[in-house]
Amino acid sequence: MADDIQFSLVGIDSLLGKLDTVNDEVRRKTGRTALRRAAEMVANNFREGARRWDDPDTGRSIADNIVLRWNGRLFRRTGDLGFRVGVLHGAVLIKNGSTETSAPTPHWRLLEFGTEHIAADPVARSALKDHISEVTNEFATQFEKGIDRAIRRAEKARSN
Repeated sequence: MADDIQFSLVGIDSLLGKLDTVNDEVRRKTGRTALRRAAEMVANNFREGARRWDDPDTGRSIADNIVLRWNGRLFRRTGDLGFRVGVLHGAVLIKNGSTETSAPTPHWRLLEFGTEHIAADPVARSALKDHISEVTNEFATQFEKGIDRAIRRAEKARSN
């Protein structure tokens, strides 16, 4: 069911060389910050696409329910950094019939994946797939900036 997204990284040799000069904690901290910036780009792309789904008559907004969350479970299990971009409340249907903008919007899944009666209109998947090069470049740029800052701080601490 999951779509494959494949890409290659070119031109990050300087970043890989710098990674050897810093410790794991700095790599993790800097990587998490850079990954958050890249994931924010994906979330913003998802919000832009979801705005065309939103019906102003209902008052509920799928775009307003799109959130970015740290994936602590992945980090605890594997040590890998990860963020999740998704819709608040998932597919939970609360029967209060609220029309607030932050009310649950479980119908987003029907629009994203389609049903036997309506065709899929994927926005979440294309938020990453269509912008993979920009997101990857943002991650690499932010990560390299963070590593450079850490190296400068370490050199300054050694000289004092």
